[in-house]
Amino acid sequence: MTITQFPWWKQATIYQIYPASFKDSNGDGVGDLPGIISQLDYIKSLGVDAIWVCPMYDSPQYDMGYDISDYENVYPPYGTVQDMDDLIEGCHSRGIRIILDLVINHTSHLHLWFQESRSSRSSPKRDWYIWRPAKYDAAGNRKPPNNWRSNFGGSAWEWDEGTQEYYLHLFCPEQPDLNWENPLTRAAIYESAMEFWLRKGVDGFRIDTVNMYSKDPDLRDAPVIDHESEWQLAVDYYCNGPHMHTYLREVNAILAKYNAMSVGELPNTPDPAKVLKYVSARERQLNMVFNFDVVDLGFGKDQKFDTVPRSWKLDDFRTALTRTQSLISHDDAWTTVFLENHDQARSITRFGSDRTPELRNRSGKMLALMLASLSGTLYIYQGQEIGAVNAPETWDISEYKDVESSNFYNYMRARFGDGSAELQRTELALQHLARDHARLPMQWDSTKHAGFTTGEASWMRVNDDWNRCNVKRECLDKNSVLHFWKRMLTLRKKYKELLVGGRFEPLDVGNESVFAFEKRAKTTEDRAVVILNFTDKEQEHPQVDIGGLERLVGNYDEDGNRSLRPFEAVVYV
Repeated sequence: MTITQFPWWKQATIYQIYPASFKDSNGDGVGDLPGIISQLDYIKSLGVDAIWVCPMYDSPQYDMGYDISDYENVYPPYGTVQDMDDLIEGCHSRGIRIILDLVINHTSHLHLWFQESRSSRSSPKRDWYIWRPAKYDAAGNRKPPNNWRSNFGGSAWEWDEGTQEYYLHLFCPEQPDLNWENPLTRAAIYESAMEFWLRKGVDGFRIDTVNMYSKDPDLRDAPVIDHESEWQLAVDYYCNGPHMHTYLREVNAILAKYNAMSVGELPNTPDPAKVLKYVSARERQLNMVFNFDVVDLGFGKDQKFDTVPRSWKLDDFRTALTRTQSLISHDDAWTTVFLENHDQARSITRFGSDRTPELRNRSGKMLALMLASLSGTLYIYQGQEIGAVNAPETWDISEYKDVESSNFYNYMRARFGDGSAELQRTELALQHLARDHARLPMQWDSTKHAGFTTGEASWMRVNDDWNRCNVKRECLDKNSVLHFWKRMLTLRKKYKELLVGGRFEPLDVGNESVFAFEKRAKTTEDRAVVILNFTDKEQEHPQVDIGGLERLVGNYDEDGNRSLRPFEAVVYV
């Protein structure tokens, strides 16, 4: 079976849009749905096949829309349900598909379901969320049911004074977890969050925190890793629980009615056998998942920001990528390719170099060539195609607005104090890894606010490099990262049996400067070798066999003389 006979989503490149930061149409400083509609022709010109729109649902925005108060309505600053209808039609009329974010581990605390649940212990919807009585220590002090730490810091439990019990929230206190063990809850989720939009014509969902719906039935304490904190990392107790696969088969049955696709966010699951269970077609659960093996490189082991910049090695990168690519070797499984999304800092800053415009250009193209040569469904995040980079290190920490960033900074500040070495280390980590970097406004041109808004201010500060890194300038420069991305996506389609669906094999394993890999088509004798210099210095060509292969594309005009130039990348086929 050739890849042209596969479902559309196996052949696709999908462009992710963060509504608040993409394009503001009315001058209020916040991106919106009409702004997205206004740029559909630009998106089409990239050569992508679909868009993924981050949450645009009604929300109090404690976590940028991942706290949903009404699945069937739109956050008013973004627009209306009619605007969503227009966006769906605008995409389909251009041959572009559209998928939405499906956030169903939790709701907002302002959702009517939770308002009813917390109204009394006897409420019919009490069991729609996870409530537990308090524990008490020997001195009679009230304590949460267990020691789980929220993903955003602090206890994962919040005391409700009105009903005298705790509710679980794996993220913000304003994001109470739904109780998936209740079949009435699941039925309501399927109708309100899924079928409402599937009937409108959306083509699928990116499913948020897809392995957290089934928790440890006994809600046991997690092992104590951080002896300085009362709250502990508990991912083994709320990820990949005993009923996850049952729940996802139900989700899949809903999607199958509409021939809709699914891609799940699958954190804290490094075991390939466990990943395969989710994506095997025979299991009828998910079409593919986002593994975080690569993008989690350099994170602290216990706390994400408890680290220093660029604390990873190329062999770690190679090993992680090989794990995710290996899924393609199973005939009934699929994988994803990505380095950026709304939860990740910019890939050029992390894995290339933003120290000079030339290095930004070269390393941005190197990463584009690598991604376009890997097997699976390719995801590109807004701004990645123009070589967007992190905010400058000169910015004050007050510019960082994300709840994850601010919570950790305030925690470290309270723990160690202003001016401490630990707090300075935290600032460096945020400058390198914070989610805020992906959420800076899209840079469209060299006018005020980079053309993102016509208003007096934008909701987040525009990156300082907006005058030299923007869509208009990149469109005019034939040597730009944008033009190179378009070229690579064209080649990816032309050679899709090899680049999209081929088998991946790392070469010259152990090389800490150059990453090389081979691709072999499953249905033909075609072969490709990809060579990537991950450093800003000249390196020797790796000892790999390129006999009989011809140079297809590179980020320099022609091959160098027996060496690889800084961030040089080339594909031979």
